[in-house]
Amino acid sequence: MSAPGAVNGRRPRGRPPLTWLYAPGDRPEVVRKALGSGADVVIVDLEDAVAPDRKAYALAATVDLLSDAHPVPVHVRIHTPRDIPVLASLPGIGGLRVPKVTHATDIHRISELAPGLPLYPLLESALAVEHAYAIATAHPAVRGLSLGEADLRADLGVRDDSGLDWPRSRIVVAARAAALPPPVQSVHADVADLDALAAGCARGRALGFLGRAAIHPRQLPVIERAYLPTPQEVDAAREVVAAATADRGALALADGRFVDAAVVAGAHRVLALAESIG
Repeated sequence: MSAPGAVNGRRPRGRPPLTWLYAPGDRPEVVRKALGSGADVVIVDLEDAVAPDRKAYALAATVDLLSDAHPVPVHVRIHTPRDIPVLASLPGIGGLRVPKVTHATDIHRISELAPGLPLYPLLESALAVEHAYAIATAHPAVRGLSLGEADLRADLGVRDDSGLDWPRSRIVVAARAAALPPPVQSVHADVADLDALAAGCARGRALGFLGRAAIHPRQLPVIERAYLPTPQEVDAAREVVAAATADRGALALADGRFVDAAVVAGAHRVLALAESIG
């Protein structure tokens, strides 16, 4: 099943990726299904999803898969930097997800092993969150930040999901300050509870995230719906842009909303995302 905005299982041209689907590297048949799922990006996982005695097989299967390019961008979450030399030059690889990054120096070392390959650090500890901006600006190869929330929750001793709101906001700010795209939300582990997934996505969107990682194709339509503008949001954005076009100074709309340059910029972002699926 393709996600709602997908065309023939592919992301509409010009739209930023909203869905990032993990698939275990030691199950190539699952990876190939993921490639046809409608996910904007497929992440082949060599780390948490693969048992220790299957790591070597997972790497070999991933090398075989990425010996050819695919219509869907494919990233690999590495298990160890030793994975990188055999992955970096493959024609089918679109980026590396780097787990457990804590310092900018981690990025320097990885970038030397994978010159020119986009890097996506995963921040999974309190120390990593404290270094978020330094990691984001460590090297031009860094293209985005994400949290590894399961490990971070354990590190912080957080019991309630709201306890992660501050670290989430921290990486949103770090990404923006580094001129990176908004971060992608961490996975929602309960694949059966789509209502909780939708609520979590709404919270993430309110905090400034754009899109979410998934661990099952059934989660993709929920994530996409949550992150695409609603018809009401599109109408409101059009009203703001029209008013700003007619009067370039600060103004108030008929319903009393005040419109300035920041509001207009936000309206343009909403319309750009909406028009990319039209």
